[in-house]
Amino acid sequence: MGPVNVGLDIGATKTLGVVVDADGRVLAQERLATAPGAEGIVATAVGVVEALAAAAGAVTAVGVGVPGLVDVERGALAHAVNLGVDGEWLPLGDLLASRLGVPVSLENDVNAAALGAVALTGVDDLVYLSIGTGLAAGLVLDGRLRRGVSGAAGEIGHVPVDPAGAACQCGQRGCLETVASGRAITDAWPSGDVPAAQALFAAAAAGDVRAVAVRDRFAAGVADAVRVLGLSLDPGVVMLGGGVAQLGEPLRAAVSSALHDQAIASPFLASLDLAGRLRVVPVDHPVAAVGAALLGPREAVA
Repeated sequence: MGPVNVGLDIGATKTLGVVVDADGRVLAQERLATAPGAEGIVATAVGVVEALAAAAGAVTAVGVGVPGLVDVERGALAHAVNLGVDGEWLPLGDLLASRLGVPVSLENDVNAAALGAVALTGVDDLVYLSIGTGLAAGLVLDGRLRRGVSGAAGEIGHVPVDPAGAACQCGQRGCLETVASGRAITDAWPSGDVPAAQALFAAAAAGDVRAVAVRDRFAAGVADAVRVLGLSLDPGVVMLGGGVAQLGEPLRAAVSSALHDQAIASPFLASLDLAGRLRVVPVDHPVAAVGAALLGPREAVA
C-alpha cells in the first residue's frame, strides 16, 4: 500500500485510528487505551499512527476528531474534561505534527463523525445526532460543515424544553440532554455492569412496564431533538450515532415511533416524514475516525 491518510477518534477511554481510501472505506484500523492529560493524549495518538504506518504504509497526513472545544484554525483544544484538558488551550495539532512529521488537522469529534456519515451514505445534506454521555449534532449542509461563529452549531442538547425540568450541567434547566442522552438513561435506569441503554431496551422489550415508560420518554426526547433539527435545517438524513446508537435498529424504531406519535395531530409535521429520514450508524462503524481521515488542511466552514 502506498502513502496513506490516517484518521483518529480520540476518546476518554480509547483512541481509534483508521486508514481509509478516497471513498471513506476502511482499509486498516488500530486502537489503544487513551492515556489522560496532554502528554498521554499525544503519546497514545502517536502510538496508534505508528502502528498503522507499520501495517499500511507511510502516513502523509493525519486528521483528528476529539471531544471538547476545538479551534480548527489553530489546531488547538480546550475544555475536554474527560481527556484531562481544562480551559487552557492545548496546541494538540502542533504537538502531534512535530512528533509525526506530517500535517495534522483537528476537528470536534461530532463534526468529524458527521463527515464520516456523509461518506457512508453519499448524502451531502445530513445531520449526525450523537447520543452519547451528552447530546450534540454535527451539521453538513449542502456539502459544507457548519461550525458556527463560536463553534456552537449543533449543540442541540442544550436547547431548554422544560422550565421545570432537571438542572443541566450547562447551567440551564430542562435541556434536551437531561432527557435524551446516555447520562439520562443511566440516571433513570441504573444497571450495574451492563450498559444502561442495553439493559433498559431489553427490559422494555421483555414487557417491563416501568422500562417501557422510561424508554418511551427517552425516545420522545430524541424525537424532540430530531424535530428541532428537521424544522430548523430540513436535512435529507438524520443519522443517529454515539454510544447509545450501538443499540441499532431498536433505537431507530423507538425514535421513529415517537416521531409518528408527535405528528398525529399535525398534518404539516406528518408531511415532513422526519421518521423516514432517520438512519442509525451501523454497529462498530468508526464514523468519527473515518471523517477525521477525510479532513482537508482547512475544511470548508459555513
